[in-house]
Amino acid sequence: MKAVLPLIVDEQTIRDALPAIDVKAALTAMFRALAAEQAVQPPQTLTLLPNDAGDFITYLGALGDGKAFGAKLSPYLVTGGKPIVTAWTALMSMETGHPLMLCDAALLTTERTAATTAVAVDALARGEARRLAVIGTGAVGLAHLRYAAPLRQWASIRVFSPGLSDSEAKCAAVRAVDARAQICATIEACVEDADVVMLCTSSGQPVLMRESLTKPALVTSISTNVANAHEISPAWVPEMDVYCDYRKTTPASAGEMKLAAQHGWSAQSIKGDLPALLSGTCGKPAYERHAFFRSIGLGLEDIAIAHALYRHLTEPSRAQSLQ
Repeated sequence: MKAVLPLIVDEQTIRDALPAIDVKAALTAMFRALAAEQAVQPPQTLTLLPNDAGDFITYLGALGDGKAFGAKLSPYLVTGGKPIVTAWTALMSMETGHPLMLCDAALLTTERTAATTAVAVDALARGEARRLAVIGTGAVGLAHLRYAAPLRQWASIRVFSPGLSDSEAKCAAVRAVDARAQICATIEACVEDADVVMLCTSSGQPVLMRESLTKPALVTSISTNVANAHEISPAWVPEMDVYCDYRKTTPASAGEMKLAAQHGWSAQSIKGDLPALLSGTCGKPAYERHAFFRSIGLGLEDIAIAHALYRHLTEPSRAQSLQ
């Protein structure tokens, strides 16, 4: 059998292609496929490297409609200096078994993380929600702002991260994403009267305290891959209506959910996940108390966006231009 070489896609090619890809639509279709059992999402796996040299997380997924199986491979390598963190997504055909594409997943990870939160905000936030707060202004935070901005007719968009108000360059980067963004000097000022609070940090410890919120709100969290990382206190979780990206896998990986067991919380208390929300098989928050949405990053999210990229790059007009 003749060897089939995969398409190798670097960061610049992805950056050029992203404006033409509807990431939120691709993820919405994927979660609906998951609800219809037309996609498969195994748990992510963590491999600890010998001699405390770091770890390797593997995110798997199979997308039935796209006839694609894939894996995102993400090492965390301890070097003695700054750790090396990379991510690559491999895509294979479920029809031929041949490799289709190997792509740098750094930009795609940022996009799918923010777009997944946007899908959740669209599904969970009150229709009349008008006050948005964003905590964290790194690449992921700015992507969250970009994806969330068109979801509601926001009367205010407030943003906070440590040192942001003292850096005109960072403030300019935020306003370049959305000119309506107001830079806040404290978290408390940022989240006052907020309807939606998006936590977009790499913190392993809580960054938002329950007393900072002045009314029932939707809080979204992505956190980081540090063991048991959490952006809110685990003790707060039992007091919230909890949703997640995928209830079969998220509770085993999300730090605050694992630690919330010490406070009497159980994964059985989860109100719903994105497949259930998008298929209409679970209820939405009544906002008699805070709602919490937790995303850990699914292999299927990586597969869905990689497949959308692959289709874009292999369209006849695009393929000809690459020759």
